[in-house]
Amino acid sequence: MSTSAAPPRVLTVAGSDSGGGAGIQADLKTMLALGVHGMSVLTAVTAQNSLGVRGAWELPVEAVRAQYRSVVDDIGVQAVKTGMLASAELVEAVAELISGTDAPAVVDPVGVSKHGDPLLAASALDSVRTRLLPAATVATPNLDEVAQLTGVRVRSEDDLRRAAAAVLEFGPRWVLIKGGHLAGDAVDLLTDGTEEHVLRAPRHDNRHTHGTGCTLASAIACGLARGRSVPEAVVAAKEYVTGAIAAGFALGAGIGPVDHGWALGRDVP
Repeated sequence: MSTSAAPPRVLTVAGSDSGGGAGIQADLKTMLALGVHGMSVLTAVTAQNSLGVRGAWELPVEAVRAQYRSVVDDIGVQAVKTGMLASAELVEAVAELISGTDAPAVVDPVGVSKHGDPLLAASALDSVRTRLLPAATVATPNLDEVAQLTGVRVRSEDDLRRAAAAVLEFGPRWVLIKGGHLAGDAVDLLTDGTEEHVLRAPRHDNRHTHGTGCTLASAIACGLARGRSVPEAVVAAKEYVTGAIAAGFALGAGIGPVDHGWALGRDVP
């Protein structure tokens, strides 16, 4: 009896979204859609839906560390992605874990939800700056997170380079500044301080964009796990998330999710 070779393995370290549009759920859907084996370390449980976050409960550091070690020590990983880490204690523990893992790390420094609900304690910001970002192969902050972390407010495309320089000072190898909140095309800036890539995509008239940040970071991790360079992984991830946004659908009474399976078709028997 023959067995198939295992696909690349990607580990997400993030919170649970009970509505299924963001967090661990979005990460694992993205990984399945992009042909890698997704694994998870749960950092927090949230009660949320299309209208917002109703509550959040973080897991003990020991539980997070045990989940991580059980996966990495036995199965191994080709890339790690981090999302909601909630507290300074969890940020520091996860930073230590990914620093000791021989695999690229995509850090999505989640600060607030799509609805504006806080997902990171204010006291944890310094730990993100000094412990987590230095461990990142790629950091993927949106404009609100850039302002939280650096004080730089991006009001136009011209400000993206200044924002990237401010984040790079904390030590990630690459930074992707997500300009999706600006007017006009969806413009992102990827740079390592020397090499620079401006990524543009048309803006789709679709309000159902819950989970875009989680989805993009996970897609980048999938590309890195396949051995792509950072620019190659980011370009492919941007294409995937743009399609997912275009196919986003209404769910509940508020903001619906992007469609993680948009490229797989819907002809299910």
